[in-house]
Amino acid sequence: MQPSSVDTFLAELEHQRQASPHTLKAYGRDLRHLLEFAAGTNTAPEQIAPPQLKRLLMKLHGAGLSPRAIARMLSAWRTYYRWLAKRGGIERNPCDGLHAPKQPKTLPKAISTDQLTALLDAVPEDELERRDHAMAELFYSSGLRLSELASLDLNFHLDLVENEVTVRGKRNKTRTVPVGDKAKQALHAWIEERAHIAKPDETALFVNRTGTRLSVSTIERRIGRWAQKHGLGMHVHPHMLRHSFASHLLQSSGDLRAVQELLGHGNIGTTQIYTHLDFQHLAKVYDQAHPRARKK
Repeated sequence: MQPSSVDTFLAELEHQRQASPHTLKAYGRDLRHLLEFAAGTNTAPEQIAPPQLKRLLMKLHGAGLSPRAIARMLSAWRTYYRWLAKRGGIERNPCDGLHAPKQPKTLPKAISTDQLTALLDAVPEDELERRDHAMAELFYSSGLRLSELASLDLNFHLDLVENEVTVRGKRNKTRTVPVGDKAKQALHAWIEERAHIAKPDETALFVNRTGTRLSVSTIERRIGRWAQKHGLGMHVHPHMLRHSFASHLLQSSGDLRAVQELLGHGNIGTTQIYTHLDFQHLAKVYDQAHPRARKK
């Protein structure tokens, strides 16, 4: 059976563009809606017209799909049809002119510096908690993504002499970011423990109790556990530590370009959302400090 154009597109995304497993899963899920719609109308995906796609988007919105999910789905469709047009499969991208429903702007949730101090100054009680502490410190110190931290190898990515860590981010782009002194101390403590736990041939920096690489789900769960145990009063996940790294750095430096480079954002527009967080901080300071702003 000959593979469909969608299958070919996904295969190219995986092998030629080296998309991450998470990206491939998201594209597959979003394009599945397109394939199901095409099958229901006895139409090949290549033959779907713009009015049909518009009705499909309206149907999905009416079924309760969020504007954010619809925007992501429309982006996947648009990328697929752009790929198809370049290969002569269609003359015009049927997604041109289509727009997802407007979505309310949501800001990343950052943890305050006082809360982070309480979280990161907590003392680990055993070897696995020393690992969790090192992961939390590294997330906040270097602004790593969850997938980036999970893929770190001890002797390849981490340099505690030069105090830096090298990661492979989205679209297979490599960047090197600093490791702060507190994170360095926590990493040294964990690496001593790791020597007794990791299997001889295991390259991962962070391993589980059986000596093999930690999964992303386990990292998420252990970071949440660490925060819960030390009374932070909120659910904490790795992305919140990355958000906190970015917003606190921007508040202190005001250097948006530097924050963009450290986060590994390809587009500065993605980084600019932190300027809203920075403004919130400034507005709070203004309300508390300005003589004509304070309520009597």
